[in-house]
Amino acid sequence: MINEFLQYLQYEKNYSSHTVLSYKSDLLQFCNFIEITPNQLLPKLITSQQIQQWILTLMSSDITARTLSRKISTLKSFWRFLLTRGYVNSNPTLKIILPKTKKPLPAFFKESEMVKVLSNQNIPDSFEPVRNQLILKVFYLTGIRLSELMNIKYSDVDLTQGNLRVIGKRNKERMIPIGSDLCEDIEHYLLIRDREVEIQENYLFLRINGKKMYPKLLYTLVHNSMSEVSSLHKRSPHVLRHTFATGMLNGGADINAVKELLGHSSLAATQVYTHTSFEELHNIYKHAHPRAK
Repeated sequence: MINEFLQYLQYEKNYSSHTVLSYKSDLLQFCNFIEITPNQLLPKLITSQQIQQWILTLMSSDITARTLSRKISTLKSFWRFLLTRGYVNSNPTLKIILPKTKKPLPAFFKESEMVKVLSNQNIPDSFEPVRNQLILKVFYLTGIRLSELMNIKYSDVDLTQGNLRVIGKRNKERMIPIGSDLCEDIEHYLLIRDREVEIQENYLFLRINGKKMYPKLLYTLVHNSMSEVSSLHKRSPHVLRHTFATGMLNGGADINAVKELLGHSSLAATQVYTHTSFEELHNIYKHAHPRAK
């Protein structure tokens, strides 16, 4: 049943492989706690007391509230699936309450830091330096996710209309406008790429061997570049996504427009950036106003 549930998540719900692995790990951990193998699991015999005991054990192991919440959500999703498929008649997770978690405000780079890293005039006019600089610009100017950038195909870029087609989570498609400066940068990159890279896969961003980029390479590229200008603990592609969203809202963009650009399924996911913007304003006020203290 666990394998069927995981296949449902992957192929019907279109969850990422990373998410599916997290669900699998949580279910295996629960099976281990009640001292059975996954193949021996009989959901009809599982009681809410067993689940509560597992949760109490987890709470005593110093895991974060966010991790605990995810594990409980895994069991809730699993039993909802079993109910809809007719494998069980009751749900022992109904009375289990998710712990309240305080979501940390997303980190973002300062505008001055982005100007410094993107206006570097000492970039050699060769494939990898030009590609790396363009990747930073695309992350910052579009707010797309790492997986989305990695999978951009040549045909997804319309330089005439200034549009970028992005396939997001659960295969949702969205169009992101790109400015003339970024279009020119892409054109320049393509000229160098075609000159220096012989055999090419049909992706916009490639390695020197013509193969598509991979997550670790993109993460390292962003981390190393931003380490030169920022002291933030996190210096990842996702922080560039946060920086895009925060900059848009600080610049007066409508929150619903930012939601569409980011590819969020609900407005709640976007609203966290309004808190970030308010926090920034609050800090500016505290430091600038003579009577703020």
